[in-house]
Amino acid sequence: MNGKAIVLTGGPGMGKTTIINYLSGLGHDVMPEAGRQIIQHQVKTKGNRLPWADQQGYAMEMFQKAVSDYDWILNTDRTTFFDRGIPDVIGYLMLCRLPVSSEIWQAARSRRYHKKVFITPPWKEIYLCDTERKQTYEQAVATYDMMRSVYEKLGYILVTVPTATVENRAAFIANALRKV
Repeated sequence: MNGKAIVLTGGPGMGKTTIINYLSGLGHDVMPEAGRQIIQHQVKTKGNRLPWADQQGYAMEMFQKAVSDYDWILNTDRTTFFDRGIPDVIGYLMLCRLPVSSEIWQAARSRRYHKKVFITPPWKEIYLCDTERKQTYEQAVATYDMMRSVYEKLGYILVTVPTATVENRAAFIANALRKV
């Protein structure tokens, strides 16, 4: 287990990236969400590994990036906050009713994050669609439920981040980490 790798997960549009960006602004090391980066790159290069074009290909891109990101932080002793982790790929595949390979399960079991995983709950008041986030609010809630299930199955302790200002959410996370 890598106690310096802290994951924020949940459904899309629940404030994870806002928290990650805030933590980055405070000087913390962060690992941005791979999904958005992949979508932006695929659109720019006219690729088709997109959630609305090739879900399996998109998942494999996310998986490769998540493993690469995790392996990269093994060479640092600094705490790094991740906008999603390897288990999120499993959740995505399960939501899409696609097979989860033994390679992906093995990576999720062997590349362990901090035992506490922070999950942002559904929060309709802040949910917005954009060019990369096309899910309905109901799909976002289903994603939240799936991520909760996958992380629990993998033995993580899920800590629900309260619906509050980004400052209060970040302070909540910091306080919860002090109580390890």
